[in-house]
Amino acid sequence: MAYWLMKSEPDSFGIDDLKKRPRQTEPWDGVRNYQARNFMRDRMKPGDGVLFYHSNCAAPGIYGLAEIASNAYPDPTQFDPEHHHYDAGSKPEEPRWLLVDVRYERHLKRPILLSELREHADELVGFKLIAKGNRLSILPVTPQHWRRIMALEKA
Repeated sequence: MAYWLMKSEPDSFGIDDLKKRPRQTEPWDGVRNYQARNFMRDRMKPGDGVLFYHSNCAAPGIYGLAEIASNAYPDPTQFDPEHHHYDAGSKPEEPRWLLVDVRYERHLKRPILLSELREHADELVGFKLIAKGNRLSILPVTPQHWRRIMALEKA
């Protein structure tokens, strides 16, 4: 089992939205970064844990837990010229972009804000989210970092 942090803007799609979806599952579409796509394609597996992170908001942080619910498959939005994620260079026979389905597990008892994660930087050495210049929407999380972040929820 692997662990991931997946970022979403709560004004577009937050943890509350995921909880409200049928079967509490949603395709994680719109990823248009090759490294993030490769994580989905090559490393994500059903059952992997997800830290659901709200970004680009007043209080960025981890708000809930989810799990990967499918293997990667082609993101249909890349083929739809009416969709804002359309990619004219991607062809159905050679899709450029992939997605995975993500399933809601639970809200955290309290959000773990980015500011709190930074306060614990000495315990989260190497955690990509708090590294300077990291803007990926999908980040791998080590088991050690996962356990430490889960301990922060109880603090």
